[in-house]
Amino acid sequence: MKREGLILILSAPSGAGKTSLCRELFKTFPDMKESISFTTRSPRPGEVEGEAYYFVTNEMFDRMVAEDAFAEWAEVHGNKYGTALRTLEDARKNGIDLVLDIDCQGALRLKEQLDGGVYVFIMPPSMVELRRRLEHRSSDTQEVIELRIARAADEIREARWYDYIIFNDDFDVACRELAAIVIAHRRKTFRMLEKVGKMFDI
Repeated sequence: MKREGLILILSAPSGAGKTSLCRELFKTFPDMKESISFTTRSPRPGEVEGEAYYFVTNEMFDRMVAEDAFAEWAEVHGNKYGTALRTLEDARKNGIDLVLDIDCQGALRLKEQLDGGVYVFIMPPSMVELRRRLEHRSSDTQEVIELRIARAADEIREARWYDYIIFNDDFDVACRELAAIVIAHRRKTFRMLEKVGKMFDI
């Protein structure tokens, strides 16, 4: 019996530390892979096709939508982003553990279509700390920061339907908690049967 790959979906408000947690997750589990989305936006300097994204035209993206090729997709700031259903199906079939970094809107669409995904919401310690982190970046205008704060409040309300919530107030603890979730789901009986069967050459 072939081991089924784990599909791990992570969401968080901007500034909650999800990117840093993902970076540590891949260090802890180097065999995990990051899901590569399709997008209609142009590549940024240094971005390589098939690494950051699959870059496609609007026409090709719309054709994939019409063919139900996406497990989820969304339009953000005039650009479209989507996770191909085949990406998830191939990962599961081939025993690859896949990490998806997507917003609440995309995660909800995915949850409606995908059975067995593991949904984790990364929470900031508080709204006060979230504001401090966003202002500390010094990369956004005050207007943009206020928009991010407002959006964060909406996203946090969506956390209720995720499987797990991790408060990122202590980064090392948050890393251990995220790793524990991965380990627990890797040890699910149906994912261990292939290894068990090899003990008896079944």
